[in-house]
Amino acid sequence: MIERRPYSELGGAQHGWLDTRHHFSFAEYYDPTRMHWGTLRVWNDDVIAAHSGFPTHPHRDMEIITYVRKGAISHEDSLGNQGRTVAGDVQVMSAGSGITHSESNLENEPTELFQIWIMPDQKGLPPSWGTQPFPKAERTGTFVTLASGQQIDSGALPIRADARLVAATLRAGQSADYRMAVGRKAYLVAATGRIEVNGLVALARDGIAVRDEELLQVKALEDSEIILVDVA
Repeated sequence: MIERRPYSELGGAQHGWLDTRHHFSFAEYYDPTRMHWGTLRVWNDDVIAAHSGFPTHPHRDMEIITYVRKGAISHEDSLGNQGRTVAGDVQVMSAGSGITHSESNLENEPTELFQIWIMPDQKGLPPSWGTQPFPKAERTGTFVTLASGQQIDSGALPIRADARLVAATLRAGQSADYRMAVGRKAYLVAATGRIEVNGLVALARDGIAVRDEELLQVKALEDSEIILVDVA
């Protein structure tokens, strides 16, 4: 089963400093048919104005992955962590027993990012945060794992969930395959470009929900940057 969820039909809000679209129910947007996809709870498409951002606020028992598409995001939290994550790179915050943080766009241009929340396998663990660069050249023509809770994915940022986030950059005409284990679900979005997934065409920022498929054949109809989450 493969279902396209057009960007134009997503929920969302415009806050002046933040233009956000929600692939799943979030904040004031509620759709009982789109509460989650397996353990994937949130996929927000955020555009944050220059010199603005999310003020300090709390989280608990959620794995929060930020994939920066354009610009950069600067992080500070109650553990004393500080960091700046730039386009193409990833940060992970395991909220665990509780953490407060802020996310700021200190740049002179809008920052565009995907905010992805995955439900953890275990609650109440100590909170943590990390960021890591992932050069786009290393994922040209193939999927590379950026964050994972599976031991086989060495080199990826760790999360506390039976899930992984992978990404690929494909030139027009290139294809990349992603094999899914039995019983798994996937959700993928092209940050840029236009793609075809097992024959289904999707535009940039459309969501594609997948289940009961053994192999995903992803073809770029234009130069494309693809983000995929694999969950139980």
